[in-house]
Amino acid sequence: METPLIVTDFLEQARTYYADEEAVVATDGQRFTYAELGERADRFSAALQERGIEKGDRVAVLDPNTHYHLEAAYGTMQVGAVFTPLNYRLTADDYEYILSDAGVDAIYADYEYAEKIQAIRDSVPTETFITNDVDAVDGEWEAFDEVLEAAGTEVDRPEMSEDEIITINYTSGTTGDPKGVCRTHRTETLHAYLVSIYHELSEDDVYLWTLPMFHVNGWGHIYALTGQGAKHVCTRGVNADEIVDAITTEDVSFLCAAPAVLNQLIDYYESEGEPAMAGDNDVRVTTAGSAPPEATIRAVEETFGWKLKHLYGATETGPLITISAPSRHVTDDNRFELKKRQGMGILGTDVRVVDEDGDDVPRDDETLGEVVVRGNQVMDRYWNKPEETEAAFHDRVEGYYHTGDLATVDENGLIAIRDRKKDIIISGGENISSIELEDTLFDHDAVADTAVIPAPSEEWGETPKAFVVPVNGDPDDPPVSAEELTEYTRDRLASYKVVRRVEFVEELPKTATGKTQKYELRQQEWEDEERMIGQG
Repeated sequence: METPLIVTDFLEQARTYYADEEAVVATDGQRFTYAELGERADRFSAALQERGIEKGDRVAVLDPNTHYHLEAAYGTMQVGAVFTPLNYRLTADDYEYILSDAGVDAIYADYEYAEKIQAIRDSVPTETFITNDVDAVDGEWEAFDEVLEAAGTEVDRPEMSEDEIITINYTSGTTGDPKGVCRTHRTETLHAYLVSIYHELSEDDVYLWTLPMFHVNGWGHIYALTGQGAKHVCTRGVNADEIVDAITTEDVSFLCAAPAVLNQLIDYYESEGEPAMAGDNDVRVTTAGSAPPEATIRAVEETFGWKLKHLYGATETGPLITISAPSRHVTDDNRFELKKRQGMGILGTDVRVVDEDGDDVPRDDETLGEVVVRGNQVMDRYWNKPEETEAAFHDRVEGYYHTGDLATVDENGLIAIRDRKKDIIISGGENISSIELEDTLFDHDAVADTAVIPAPSEEWGETPKAFVVPVNGDPDDPPVSAEELTEYTRDRLASYKVVRRVEFVEELPKTATGKTQKYELRQQEWEDEERMIGQG
């Protein structure tokens, strides 16, 4: 028997079987059951329909990880409108671009970010503006709670098909202008099922929202956790002291954190006299993006006592397409090395690493190829960008999404991301992995954070340059010299891989999800050059 896969069924499941269970712990201390969360979502749905929002219209949500975000998301999707979450760290110009590109009809914006929308509201097609604190925002805005109170709970629920677009998630902008990633009911639902399996979710879980809900719908957790009847613990930001307090007081069992966030927690633990890092529940954590250094994994697992997994994917892929090594491959000798790998393709997902001709690279863990993938969780298309969609799915291999990430494959079929195509440094004809250099530099006690990019070189075409955040935070008086870091890499890597240039900086440009925006560093470094040699 075939039934349609519809994302609003996750909330219906929770309302049916967990109505009286605690669903959400709000940032202000309020607590809502699933029955109450459902009613508030219904009221938001009714309010949208009263304001003329229909099936297929786009509704944007600009909010940190609060209960309002969850209510607005489900309230939007229940009327068949397209949930369009926005990165809350963007500029007003960015929002003008996205709201216009998506043709957004209504927006809910948290009071802390609404002023950026206010600055461009006359330049966008949006007509309905709602915030959670009108007194904190200039201009004509409607108050979220007052809107809900006046709306009632009667909702005209349209017929929906699993192949219809229900969310548009804009890429994080690590490679230029954001693109709207279109995801259907089907892709979101099947991805949520996969998340439930590989993150081992259950009704007993208490999830701490450190991962932005706007980021691929919180990696699908707004669906998966809700459908399981688990508890959402909301946050307004990522502060180490608040994270640790929430973990211990709310008995958090699961969270997601970029390597940079894990390092914040390690620093806090060491500076605050080794506080408790768990409540009554054992803690699981999933990290993504660049592989965390071994020292980070060791601290999280051995010092905190948490269980760590490393996933890999992109906004276009759900994101989940691979997970770090299965336990049967792990030994005492290789545990940390395998947890740094992006690992194995998950169920129903065809992950390949292919050469320029589209052929699979050998399983020698040395030959680089591009990661391509197809699966039910992969996006439908880019919004209003047919040429970009065509290129993304039909470059080296027909019908596969091309990630732009370069990887090797070991004898067990486990992949390891070595670089992005454009981040490979081609120096004197030799390919150099910036990730390998970053991992090496990160092991130095004086390096808090680093990013390595290709810099122009008259002799070699390109040469590796490292931007380094020193541990003392002072780029003018770092505890290590550039020459010492160069020698440090020389002692540990092949001679052609040595970092030739080092620039100390106070911080690196980051996205909201902790990714280093290398393109900003490259633009800065190559602004006087006509082109970048060896750019993929």
